[in-house]
Amino acid sequence: MLQIIREVTVRFCEVDAMHIVWHGHYIKYLEDGREEFARQYGLGYHLLEKAGYGIPLVKLDIDYRRAARYGDTLTVETRFVPSATPRICFEYCIRHAETRQVVCTARTTQVFTDAHLQLQLLAPPCFTEWQQRWLPSPALLA
Repeated sequence: MLQIIREVTVRFCEVDAMHIVWHGHYIKYLEDGREEFARQYGLGYHLLEKAGYGIPLVKLDIDYRRAARYGDTLTVETRFVPSATPRICFEYCIRHAETRQVVCTARTTQVFTDAHLQLQLLAPPCFTEWQQRWLPSPALLA
């Protein structure tokens, strides 16, 4: 299982009038997790962009469980979900770092496009090579 954990600290500008993290900022935390995953596993936007591909996010599901507040330290757990189709999927669990209580869970799906934003029905060779390097067995693809 390919997974990373990144800590984020809630900034004052991320809370709303109720003094809790505004729901839209969780999307930024998910992006922080994906970027950290890219750094650790070499699956960054620059790799795909250099090869002539984009990876727009096409689906996002978030389940909010409890509030986070200004100054809280959160852990963003980001896990790569292998797929037999040409897409990149991640599952996330954001927790309070101290109590380990779940703040939210989420899942994102990204697809491959060419330079003209046309959907690609086959995975780019650079992604296929990445999968061969990091995924121990094709049987893991779901």
